[in-house]
Amino acid sequence: MNNILLPVFYLPPISWFSVFLNPENGILFEQFEHFPKQTYRNRANIYGANGKLSLIIPISHNGKRELKDIEISYREDWRNLHWKSIKTAYQSSPYFEFYEDKLKKIFEIKEQNLLDFNLKALEVIQQILKTEKAWSLNAEYIKNPQEINFREKFSAKNPSEFEVEEYYQTFSDKSGFLEDLSILDLICNKGPESLTYIKNIKQSY
Repeated sequence: MNNILLPVFYLPPISWFSVFLNPENGILFEQFEHFPKQTYRNRANIYGANGKLSLIIPISHNGKRELKDIEISYREDWRNLHWKSIKTAYQSSPYFEFYEDKLKKIFEIKEQNLLDFNLKALEVIQQILKTEKAWSLNAEYIKNPQEINFREKFSAKNPSEFEVEEYYQTFSDKSGFLEDLSILDLICNKGPESLTYIKNIKQSY
């Protein structure tokens, strides 16, 4: 069994799920790290009509730094905006209608903290994928952990380190294949085949 220290993301990229759902991996989530900006912790990339679209959860600047204390700002109705963007992006995809009611539940969640919101959203995604992967939260921040450290493994800015196969995407005729988007992209385009796709992703530890 590999013990993996994994960051907690908002509707994570597909590569994240290949690590999370690998049956050989025991998962420990990082909750004490200083919140790094411009990462998947509060953003998810989807495929919009004009290419890659980042959905970003706004953060309250309350002076707190640890991920577990990072609070979501509700000054604007971002949940409604994100849901509208997802509907616009995926309503013509093969499986959006099938999962629409479950996906909508994510945007009915209202949590004060980003960590809690992300974990609740992950619950919904696990229900859709029909998985029940167990995980636990770490007890303190350790700079050089015993676990295999994935905290900096997924970059929102650089190309994915994971080998992912192309699949049909709603707008790929127009803009080509966009790799390693949010799990939402895979679910809406591959439906029940999503889990098989995730298991076939090659990863290097």
